[in-house]
Amino acid sequence: MMSEWSRRGFVHHMGILAGSAALYQAAGPLAASTSGDEVLGFKSAVELSGLIRARDLSSVELTEYFIRRIERFDSKLNAIPVRDFERALASAKDADRALGKGSVAGPLHGLPMTIKESYDIEGLATTWGVPDLENNVATSDSAVVARFKQAGAHFMGKTNVPLMLGDFQSYNDIYGTTNNPWNPDLTPGGSSGGTAAALAAGMTGLDSGSDIGGSIRNPAHFCGVYGHKPTWGIVPPQGQAPPGVVSVPDLAVVGPLARSAEDLAQAMDIVAGPDALNANGWRLQLPEPRMQSFKNLRVAIWPDDAVAPVDREVARRAREIGERLARLGANVSETARPAFASGASHDTYLKLLLSIVGGPDGNIDHQSWMGQNNTRTRYRMAWQTFFKDWDVLICPIMPTTAFAHDHSPQAQRILLVNGEPTPYRKSDLLGGHRDAFLSAEHRLPDGAVNGWLAHRPAGGWRGVR
Repeated sequence: MMSEWSRRGFVHHMGILAGSAALYQAAGPLAASTSGDEVLGFKSAVELSGLIRARDLSSVELTEYFIRRIERFDSKLNAIPVRDFERALASAKDADRALGKGSVAGPLHGLPMTIKESYDIEGLATTWGVPDLENNVATSDSAVVARFKQAGAHFMGKTNVPLMLGDFQSYNDIYGTTNNPWNPDLTPGGSSGGTAAALAAGMTGLDSGSDIGGSIRNPAHFCGVYGHKPTWGIVPPQGQAPPGVVSVPDLAVVGPLARSAEDLAQAMDIVAGPDALNANGWRLQLPEPRMQSFKNLRVAIWPDDAVAPVDREVARRAREIGERLARLGANVSETARPAFASGASHDTYLKLLLSIVGGPDGNIDHQSWMGQNNTRTRYRMAWQTFFKDWDVLICPIMPTTAFAHDHSPQAQRILLVNGEPTPYRKSDLLGGHRDAFLSAEHRLPDGAVNGWLAHRPAGGWRGVR
């Protein structure tokens, strides 16, 4: 093993192990193809950017290549319904001209990418899948889009989402349904499902999603790509919100999805940092990893839980990572746990979540919220104590692999876990997804789906920016 690791190197090697245990249900030709010039579409963003800077590939050539793949494959996937090819090609030409003069904008110079539909890109609609927002055209870029552009990237379009980002699947009445590139009969996950599908199909160089309860991690798992849910507050979410919402919500974060762990590290180096309101007051300085090799790395494995049963094959893959790490010299435990009950922790999370997304039935007064936040802080302190003894905790993202499309009301959906019918909502207990986010009683546009809609203008969203 290497004698010294940077944070990026540690992420890279852990990512290889995690990726080796990824579970694919039906490896179809779209996501699995690596023949001929198809290989280019599956290279990492770090590799592609390097090719451009070395002038082995122009930005225009790469942008045209991805556009051809989108036009060829996306009719079957519907991962990138919002397209901005003309401006992307113009930006690619600008990048090539700048490089010809010896000017490099940043580490992603000339890289074509996409981003989740919920992010603002100036001149494109931001709808969150809500029909009333179909004409809601952004007048400026979100903070993350701006930072990617400053790093040299440009955008070919935006990737599909579920209604108000509230599902393990990705479909809405504006853009339709996104399919999994490994098997179109299956969902790519949600809510960053279009993002994960586009990456898995080799149609984009990089992307970014959002996550309040699995929306980055779930589709990364279902599509076999990499995703990172950052610590709350270290990546600015401004411009990734319905119109009129400028405050930072509790729990929710934005973060990258990619085809490699190196890409996640590169993307985080670009987007992490204070937002405009706080930039004068603080700086981000993430610590380097304590460990310098796999030898003696302290790894806890949490493959299953009585509160949220996991399919045996998924749990086996989590254990497999532990076994591989042990062979590399790590100290691995399947019994180490933080000092609290998982069910109690989830109950606190759910109460905080429903205060954001639960609509009128989930509202709690501020004093009650402060009580739940105090309990959450105790759990955070317990986690801090746990990670004094353990370096890494590995657990499944979801109880199953990708499942078949199911557009019935969420309360009626069933998943099979170890052959046993399990309510769809119960599947979120480890992932902490949006239980009751879209109940039959709270559908748009007639009623408030969640706390975001407290900002909805009188008369509805239509025509409002």
